Amino acid sequence: MKTKFSGLLTLFVALVVQISFAQTKTVSGTITDDSGVPLPGVNIVVKGTSTGTQSDFDGLYSIEAGEGATLVFSYVGFSTKEVALGASTTVDVQLSQGEALDEVVVTAQGIRKEKKALGYAVSTISSEDIGSKPQTDVVRALTGKAPGVNIQQTSGLSGSGTNIIIRGYSSINGSNQPLFVVDGVPFNSDTNQDRNFVQGGATASSRFLDLDPNNIAEISVLKGLSATTLYGQAGRNGVVLITTKTGSSSNAQKKLEIAVNQSYFSNEISNLPDYQNTYGNGFYQSYSAAFSNWGPSFDTRGERGVNADGTVPHPYSTTNFADAFPEFANARYDYKPYNSVEQFFKTGSVITTSVNASKATENASFNINFGRTEDEGFVPGNLYRRLNFSVGGTAKLANKFNISSSFNYVRTDRDTPPAAIGFGSNPAGASLFANILYTPRSIDLFGLPFENPLDNSSVYYRGGNDIQNPRWTIKNINDNEKVRRFYGNITTTYDITDWLNASYSVRLDSYNQLNTRSANKGGQQVVGGIFTTTSFESTVFDHLLSLNFDKDLNDDFNLSGTIGFNPRGEYSNFVSTTSTQQFVYGIFSHQNFEETTASSGLNEFNIIGAYASATLDYKNFLYLNAQGRNDWFSSLPKENRSIFYPSASLSFVPTSAIEGLKASKAINYLKLRLGYGSSAGFPSPYATVVGLGSGANVFVNPSSGNVVNVLSVSDRLANPNLKPELIYELEAGVEAQLFNNRLGLDISVYDKKSKDLIILSKQLDPSTGYTVTSDNLGEVTNKGIEVGFNINPIRSKEADGFRWDISGQYTINENIVVDNGNEVEGSIVPFAGYSNLGNAAISGEAFGVIIGSSIARNDNGDYLVDSDGNYVVDPDPSIIGDPNADWRSTLINEFSFKGFTLGAQLEYTHGGDIYSITAASLLARGLTTDTDFDRTQSFVLPGVSAETGAPNDVQIAATDLYFNNKGFGADEVSVYDATNIRLREVSLGYKFPKRLLENTPLGNLTIRIIGQNLWYKAVNFPDGLNFDPEVSSLGVGNGQGFDYLTGPTAKRYGFSINMTF
Repeated sequence: MKTKFSGLLTLFVALVVQISFAQTKTVSGTITDDSGVPLPGVNIVVKGTSTGTQSDFDGLYSIEAGEGATLVFSYVGFSTKEVALGASTTVDVQLSQGEALDEVVVTAQGIRKEKKALGYAVSTISSEDIGSKPQTDVVRALTGKAPGVNIQQTSGLSGSGTNIIIRGYSSINGSNQPLFVVDGVPFNSDTNQDRNFVQGGATASSRFLDLDPNNIAEISVLKGLSATTLYGQAGRNGVVLITTKTGSSSNAQKKLEIAVNQSYFSNEISNLPDYQNTYGNGFYQSYSAAFSNWGPSFDTRGERGVNADGTVPHPYSTTNFADAFPEFANARYDYKPYNSVEQFFKTGSVITTSVNASKATENASFNINFGRTEDEGFVPGNLYRRLNFSVGGTAKLANKFNISSSFNYVRTDRDTPPAAIGFGSNPAGASLFANILYTPRSIDLFGLPFENPLDNSSVYYRGGNDIQNPRWTIKNINDNEKVRRFYGNITTTYDITDWLNASYSVRLDSYNQLNTRSANKGGQQVVGGIFTTTSFESTVFDHLLSLNFDKDLNDDFNLSGTIGFNPRGEYSNFVSTTSTQQFVYGIFSHQNFEETTASSGLNEFNIIGAYASATLDYKNFLYLNAQGRNDWFSSLPKENRSIFYPSASLSFVPTSAIEGLKASKAINYLKLRLGYGSSAGFPSPYATVVGLGSGANVFVNPSSGNVVNVLSVSDRLANPNLKPELIYELEAGVEAQLFNNRLGLDISVYDKKSKDLIILSKQLDPSTGYTVTSDNLGEVTNKGIEVGFNINPIRSKEADGFRWDISGQYTINENIVVDNGNEVEGSIVPFAGYSNLGNAAISGEAFGVIIGSSIARNDNGDYLVDSDGNYVVDPDPSIIGDPNADWRSTLINEFSFKGFTLGAQLEYTHGGDIYSITAASLLARGLTTDTDFDRTQSFVLPGVSAETGAPNDVQIAATDLYFNNKGFGADEVSVYDATNIRLREVSLGYKFPKRLLENTPLGNLTIRIIGQNLWYKAVNFPDGLNFDPEVSSLGVGNGQGFDYLTGPTAKRYGFSINMTF
């Protein structure tokens, strides 16, 4: 069947790129402004169709259109111009500034509209802001560029996951990730974790990593519900619309054009702590082979465990290593600082190659793209490789049919070291990072053997050899991920009249993912070794049948819209096998392990959607849009499976309506907009039916010795009355271009409410025979302000004269849990992390507040101090932090002159707390310059005696101050304000002038030097930590504000070369 399907796809491609008839022709020309300066990026659309293109850097364009058709030219800050086509194939256009802002953008279901007609916010990011960058993750490349969009990486490891949240979290237990649509294909962007966050699930990659940034033509972010209604429940968290170069082949030039991009970037750890070199291994200023660094100073001689010659016992001189390392018996070891951590991290490389070929004939066009990425991390054993191949095309037939298609194949392979969480001691599972950053300064990591020559087991400095050597971890433990993916679409359009057409699209997204974890025996973290293989399969089949119209009712009114039918089926399954207790070292097959268990699961559902949208335009300045969609969900009972989402929006353009504003130099463009939208979130399939648990070989009967199998009813009570979560949003905004288009503003305010939220674990009375059930109980709100701006302080009348552009964004969002579904006042409902240390929903509090243990206080709020001088810990979970930032902002400066372009993107995040074990461990173990002081002095903690209530006067040592009270101890002391400022990107580029390329085969040549995340400052962390809070150890999901030593961030710098032939 697959062979037949592949043959059909090949046939369609051949049809798309070869069929040519004489109904249309290729029209080309140059677009300039009033002074004759070429305008790049001008939108050109065939009126009444979705066919469009953009002008290139020199203002040149090419598009297929029939004689008698009308071309619409629009550009930010310029008046829209319509040109009716005659017999000529060359149409040069001059645009005038100051009357309108008629940019054309992609909206829901791929419909192109003038931006001034939209009653909701849309952020558009061009290919120049995405491709040819050090970041190979397309979502991370968007960071800071769109108001209201919060992007959080899990770590800086190559191929690690990324969280993207638009306008806050709307669901407590459901997904808050947006829908990705690539060339019209609903794109599965899940993060497939085969282990939880404790075991290292944070390293799992997000499937939008399969996209090649260099093949993207444009990204539109639909943020409000009034913008996403046509996608139904799938668009409830916003929609990211991605148009690839192969999916927009109308952009191809008439002649064959080949574009090549080659880039090389270095990849390093963003920063290391500033380590102190005064004190070494030990506790209380005495040497010992401990985890910590509270030993004597390095100039100590003849005391505190240090010999008069400045040596200490060799770590491998103990009887534990007598057989493996007889050469170290009674050996001594220089007690001095070593740069072990600095040597451990390396400089990786990021190499990308992208080749794109495009061509247009009279009635057909094609675009082929090949991309290869090799992303090597800053630690050994971390490598991400991706291969992308895409082909797309369009054909206009003589019988009023148009065909377009795009097909994409992706192959990725990723190796990453294990990253289970750590608490500043041995981790909860296999982890590279848990024991590396706080390596004592007196330990020579690279001067000590890491492997027992007798049995290949790990050896390290700790007295009982109970710490796994990081070098052994790199050699013996690996996580691997392989993905093979195909996605594509075929669309056929029939022009019924000049204002009415019918369209049918079939879209497919299917991939297989194989995750493998292999760990040899001989380590302390995974005793006995492990081998796990997990296979994921996902398929999304989507159909869209639509009737589209765009009709001038008279000279004043125009009516446009669409009616659609959209069935979609989603299927996924997984099979996982885990084997433990390795027999022969180094062999990874399930047959080489003594114990094997397996699990599997599947998820399947169908959604049938029907929608309609209509926009009434009055004289091109007043636009009223009404739309609605009804979804039928297969996995709910009949009485609950149907839901209707209405939405409406209004756009008013005073500068086109009011005569006195049309020629205004102060107000060049002004739009007021208002929108209302609704959506829903369906529960997981099978949530309404009773679960049945089965297990084979569960245990052995002690009396008979027989193997016992188990078949049981789940302890979760099914709820057949479970309904979808409901979401409503009201949005208002203003867009303006002021002072001769030197200042641009796009401001949005919104109020979003989610109710009937599904609480997964509502507690039940034991008398029911069940422990928990799911129910519609919760409510969450999001209220916010988004500001986008652009300023043009200096611009030259010359095309290559000096120009200074400033752009940026400001976002503030208040995310509140109105009701967590628990009737008990002040109740805590954890939903991410641990139940006693994680994110929780508490009625009346911010979404996902951090809960954990705290320093005990008396009624006056004074800290309670125990008789030993250390703080008393209150173990009951309470609010110890809020991970939500108060506000975020971005400032981008760009200077251009004579082909040179200098740019810098600066970002600031104010507020938002993070629980950081990295910070806690480094401080508690005395590693950084923050602990480089006279450690012989004693300290008294502020507070009162827990026994007498009198002011505390008990003195403690420096070791206790940091180990028990500033690093470890109550969870509260490990929470920091994550306010930070960073230089997200800086770049310098040069575009060679045409005159230098005249005698070469090159059409364009551009060279860029780019750096990302080169500098940051977390202003409320101790200076010596150099900690970057842009990490998330809970992985992709609803958790935030936790760092469990699962990997630091990265910085990248290098160059790219873009050429066209």
